[in-house]
Amino acid sequence: MIAEELQDIIDEADLKMDDAVTYLKNEFSHIRTGKANPALISGVKVEYYGSQTPLQQLANITVPEPRMLMVSPYDKSSLNDIEKAIMAAGLGLNPMNDGDFIRIPLPILTEERRKELVKVAKDKAEQARVSIRNSRRDANDHIKKAVEEHSLPEDSKFEAEDEVQTKTDGHTAKVDEILSQKEQEIMTV
Repeated sequence: MIAEELQDIIDEADLKMDDAVTYLKNEFSHIRTGKANPALISGVKVEYYGSQTPLQQLANITVPEPRMLMVSPYDKSSLNDIEKAIMAAGLGLNPMNDGDFIRIPLPILTEERRKELVKVAKDKAEQARVSIRNSRRDANDHIKKAVEEHSLPEDSKFEAEDEVQTKTDGHTAKVDEILSQKEQEIMTV
C-alpha cells in the first residue's frame, strides 16, 4: 500500500509522461509521409498584422487530391504572407498562389528524403524519451523528500520508485511503438 503523498507524486509523473507522448504524436503529425495531410502545414506561423499567427487560424486547409493541399485564406489580403510563411517553414514545399487559393503539390519522396524524415522522427522520439526519464528522476527525488519529511517506512520509498519505473517503462514502450508506426508510414512508397 503506497502512502497518499507518494501516490500523488506518482500520478503527477504519470501525467507528465502522458504529456510527452501526446507531444510526440503532435510532432509526428507535422512530419510528412507520401499522403497530403492538413496537419503538415497547420502549425506554420504567418506574420499577420504584426503577430505570428498559426496558419489554421487564418485559412481553411483542405486535401482536394491525395498529393495536394489547398489553402483558402479567410482574408485574401493575407495570401502573399501565407505563401511566404509556407516557403520559409523549411518543409520542402513549393506553394503556388493563384490569387484566390494557394495550392501546394506534395513532391514524391525520394529514398534519401524518406531516410532524413526517419532521422527527424527518431530525434523527436528520443526527446520524448528524455522527457519521460526526466519526469521519472523528478518523481524519485520528490519521493525521497516525502519519505524523509513524513517519516514513512523505507519500503514505501522502494515500492513507489518501482511504480514510477513501471510507468516509465510503459510510456517508453508507447514512444517506441509510435516511432515504429511512423517509420513504417514514412518508408512505405
